Amino acid sequence: MTSHYLCSLILSIALTVASSICASQTAKAAPANIIYILLDDAGYGDLSCYGQKKFKTPNIDLLATEGIKFTQHYSGSTVCAPTRSVLMTGLHTGHTAVRGNKEIRPIGQHPIPASTYTIAEALKDSGYTTGAFGKWGLGNPGSEGAPENQGFDRFFGYNCQRNAHTYYPTWLFDNEKKITLDGKTYAHDPIMKEALEFIRSNAKKPFFCFMPLTIPHAAMHVPEEYAAPFRKKFPQFKDKIGKYAGPPVKNPAAMFAGMMTKLDEGVGQILRLVKELGIDEQTIIMLSSDNGPHKEGGHMPDFFDSNGPLKGYKRDLYEGGIRVPLIARWPGKIKAGSMSGHISAHWDIFPTFCELAERKVPAGLDGISFLPSLLGRGSQRQHKYLYWEFHERSGARGLRFGQWKAVQQNLKKKDNPPIELYNLDKDLGETNNLAASNPAIIQKVRDFFKQAHSPSNIWKMRWE
Repeated sequence: MTSHYLCSLILSIALTVASSICASQTAKAAPANIIYILLDDAGYGDLSCYGQKKFKTPNIDLLATEGIKFTQHYSGSTVCAPTRSVLMTGLHTGHTAVRGNKEIRPIGQHPIPASTYTIAEALKDSGYTTGAFGKWGLGNPGSEGAPENQGFDRFFGYNCQRNAHTYYPTWLFDNEKKITLDGKTYAHDPIMKEALEFIRSNAKKPFFCFMPLTIPHAAMHVPEEYAAPFRKKFPQFKDKIGKYAGPPVKNPAAMFAGMMTKLDEGVGQILRLVKELGIDEQTIIMLSSDNGPHKEGGHMPDFFDSNGPLKGYKRDLYEGGIRVPLIARWPGKIKAGSMSGHISAHWDIFPTFCELAERKVPAGLDGISFLPSLLGRGSQRQHKYLYWEFHERSGARGLRFGQWKAVQQNLKKKDNPPIELYNLDKDLGETNNLAASNPAIIQKVRDFFKQAHSPSNIWKMRWE
């Protein structure tokens, strides 16, 4: 063997090894695709993997079986728009721009300001293609808060939350373009179709697919094929009428269970698609809800045990109004069948997604990345406290720190109303108010309340 040939062979081997190492490093460095599904008014007990007995959600259950289920995750608020603002900004309701459902006429809700740096903008700056499919509620079309002005390359669905009160609307939005529907099309279907097409079209590059779906928000609408089996299962409600937006419905119990079945079917479509496209192991899928279960349109959350062991419903700051499911699946990264009691909230999604995208977390967020809890490795930072304020009804604020949960109500009616205090480790149902016997804890709650709230010209409380 000549020295020239030997040198050539060594060089060839070296180049091959270097190429393999480079390819391996490139593959390792590729950021995860992110699919985040946000249900609308689904309670902690509305998924069978969280205890629902009256219907099944097998595809959502599969997410949990193949991923991780969180048992102490909280929504950004107890109603729609502020939760979405919290998700987009990584700031809780003491700091985020939108802290209530404030309407704009004729279409839309109060916009998040142009200066807002959203999770979509952060991911877009990191090379992601971004899409939102479902219900927005953070700025009327053409406003500074519209999704196409807040980091989303594509939006399809309900810009306006009021329009989302019916599943058979006469219009939706495709980015800023208003498109006409016939009023007979179940809006969930074209929204799902566009979301699936977005995933398919962007399979070869990093993408963020935000899916704030409207199910199971009232009205209780679903195509009859989904409700029919439950009409037989729940015949005791055959004469019950559910009224909300659009025509009244018979047997809203059957409609609700049918809606959840329809929703679960869509999750199955997503799972099959990422496998078909060969991006299953490059894609994290997460599913949560924007607040606790509603009682509108004839829905009966007590019959379905929609809040499980928790007290309260949508618009409450008790656990039933704000503790929500969180499931995450990422094959090869998240241990299948795992469970976490890590205390987290929607404002943690922003920093978590930044770490998934391998980018620096912006300064000043209230959120803390829970990627260590997702992956089951590394040191997980903990919150000093979680905070909520609610500007509807009589006004309320809430706090969770350690095992303690504090709720203060009637803030619009009284000066310094009493603070309720519960030990969630011993009293998950918040039945035993311990405030009188724990003055030092109550003082700590007051101190945290002061730390957590920043004044707003729009969202004001009596104490300001």
